[in-house]
Amino acid sequence: MDNIVIGSRGSDLALWQANYIKDRIEVYGYPVEIKIIKTQGDIIQHLSFDKMEGKGFFTKELESALLDCSIDLAVHSYKDLETNQPNDLSIAAVSERASPADMMLIRKSQVDSSQKWNLKTNALVGTSSARRKMQLLHHRPDVRINDIRGNVPTRINKLRDGNFDAIILAKAGLDRLQLDVSDLFAYEFDTTEFIPAPAQGVLACQIRSRDTILINILRKLHCEDVAELIDVERKVLNLFEGGCQLPLGAHCVRTDTGVRLHAIVADDYKSAPSWVVINAPNTKGLAERAVEELKKKVVH
Repeated sequence: MDNIVIGSRGSDLALWQANYIKDRIEVYGYPVEIKIIKTQGDIIQHLSFDKMEGKGFFTKELESALLDCSIDLAVHSYKDLETNQPNDLSIAAVSERASPADMMLIRKSQVDSSQKWNLKTNALVGTSSARRKMQLLHHRPDVRINDIRGNVPTRINKLRDGNFDAIILAKAGLDRLQLDVSDLFAYEFDTTEFIPAPAQGVLACQIRSRDTILINILRKLHCEDVAELIDVERKVLNLFEGGCQLPLGAHCVRTDTGVRLHAIVADDYKSAPSWVVINAPNTKGLAERAVEELKKKVVH
């Protein structure tokens, strides 16, 4: 067959992800190439996400390239994808899950071991995520928050340059890029306290729904167990009709007796959040139950 063309953003992390899937496909003898596509989120760097129009800042252009057949496969951080797929596109495979946790990187001069998370009082933290802002302010109302944009190395350099006292990143991205951050203090959040984004740490392989050849190839890569758990997380987001800027976290894990879901949501990042922890024998109806309980608790 002709080369399978993977569409990817041009950042180091996006290219790591695309190459990871490329290598997995090539194991089965299929030729693959990568085509870099710029997205709105890459081009517009001066605005925070809440000032940008629409949703899917890092995905829309890739989806358009799929629909016009200029690429065959888009590799996404699953947490960036909207919960409703465009017509004629579908997720053919999801990867195994890297760590879903968030990490706080702190300049060592700003560490205070007497404070929660070792972060000094009134610290300036860089993040553009409403979910992270909401949980930061809930646990540490003293902190100040500024939006931060750019790829992972760029954000870390902004921290080193003194623009922030600390920044928050996904641990999966740091692990995948194997960046040396030994000059910074790294704090890994407990996922039961600082709840991750739905599907954080998972890659999604998006294709044209009618591409049966690629569906069969990607089936070899698909992690069904991961898919079942993150479907619960993304269903919570879907039922709240939220995009990536809704302050919502959801994390579902296996337990000895079934599954456990942690979920948190607020009207906006400055509002008091509501959260639930639900143990269940299986994932059936779990998202719906969590959303019902959360909606009862949300303070308007």
